[in-house]
Amino acid sequence: MMLFAIPIISQLETVMKHVLNFFHANLHLPWAWAIVGTTVVVRMLLVPLTIKQIHSMQNLQRYAPQMKEIQKKYKHDKQKQNEELMKFYRENSINPAASCLPMLLQLPVFIALYYTLKHFNENFPEAAHQNLSWLHIVPNITFHTTAFWGGYVLLVVYVASQMASTLFMAPTADKTQRTLFMIMPLVFVFVIARFPAGLVLYWVTTNLWTVGQGLITRRLMPKAQAPAKRTSRTAPREEADQDGAVPEPAAAVVQPAQPAQPKRVKRKKKRGGARR
Repeated sequence: MMLFAIPIISQLETVMKHVLNFFHANLHLPWAWAIVGTTVVVRMLLVPLTIKQIHSMQNLQRYAPQMKEIQKKYKHDKQKQNEELMKFYRENSINPAASCLPMLLQLPVFIALYYTLKHFNENFPEAAHQNLSWLHIVPNITFHTTAFWGGYVLLVVYVASQMASTLFMAPTADKTQRTLFMIMPLVFVFVIARFPAGLVLYWVTTNLWTVGQGLITRRLMPKAQAPAKRTSRTAPREEADQDGAVPEPAAAVVQPAQPAQPKRVKRKKKRGGARR
């Protein structure tokens, strides 16, 4: 399995090397901004899947009360709960995995960029005397993020952008999940600090894209409306006829008027006895 994975990683690294070289050599962008340009192109290619992700999140938000009722009803039987939820997903055309697909497709890009930066001197020998800084804050994007004081600034931007993107990526999560998602960047920052600064720059760019995308879609797409709850007083839904038209409701049957009953008048009793 490991021997099979090595050629794939090597191929991903080769593709990433050509992409970065295109932005640097053809568009004359510095290496740091070549990473930003690559990130923008990747996110643009993922726009169709992102739209599906947004619709999926809207469906989850729309039907969240019904799903919570199912979870509450079968809270003591996890197997039955999962079966009912999957049935509910099929009936309402909900795909929970659609929200994770754009992130999963970015994983090969993340791996390819990591190895390209790790072997940067071998991939681009001419870059040894070129500008490898980002806004003069990070002097070299191939070094560890914490190798310079500017790397800590980049990590702060990463945490802030990751938290902001979480607000748009998990609108249907409950309070506990949202709190966990907000804490995760603070924990993960200790891991990502050992990565090359260019890799953190890639993740910051994709987080900022997610934030901007969330702001735009919230303005353009209507807010998901919860389906009306049916009660015992709700009239049954009429079935459509063969032509697809819904028949008119039957007119109410008029009951014949009942004849008025005559009022019974009570006679007043006379006071006192009869005179003799």
